[in-house]
Amino acid sequence: MTQENQNPSAEQENIASDHQAEGGADAAPAEAEAKTPEQEITELNQKLTEMQDNYLRAKAEGENIRRRAAEDVSKAHKFAIESFAEHLVPVTDSLYAALNAEAVDAKAFKEGLEITLKQLLSAFEKGRMTEINPAVGDKFDPHHHQAIASVPSEQEANTVVSVLQRGYSIADRILRPALVTVSAPK
Repeated sequence: MTQENQNPSAEQENIASDHQAEGGADAAPAEAEAKTPEQEITELNQKLTEMQDNYLRAKAEGENIRRRAAEDVSKAHKFAIESFAEHLVPVTDSLYAALNAEAVDAKAFKEGLEITLKQLLSAFEKGRMTEINPAVGDKFDPHHHQAIASVPSEQEANTVVSVLQRGYSIADRILRPALVTVSAPK
């Protein structure tokens, strides 16, 4: 005999006990009397009402979750730049202060501009914004550079000859490529 035949499953035991309970004269009298069809209908209607109520509550909760998620996404889009803007406010303050300053010598004015530029670059760094400023002779990278012109040069072909405008990226995503001139093939 196999192990399955030696140890009857719980399902088989339940079926056997059900047959004994249905077995006529030897079966113990039922504790509860048989319900009338009207009682069964009333109980089923109560269960149906309860299930409908639970369904409506679950549906409302799902819609509330969707609505809250949509509001969160909307707020995230709306205020995504907030932390970056907070870093730019001191730069604006410095620029206004420079504009309101009385005419002083050019050297002091240049020093003030350099300090303001450092503030701006610091704000860029905090906002995960980096400069793309290729050096002369760097290999042209179409993912980070935009070639404005190709000029004859003694440099190797397709290398940066000059940078016309710096580029910027935010978290490894190009915001604006650097505008460059490249060396023409010989």
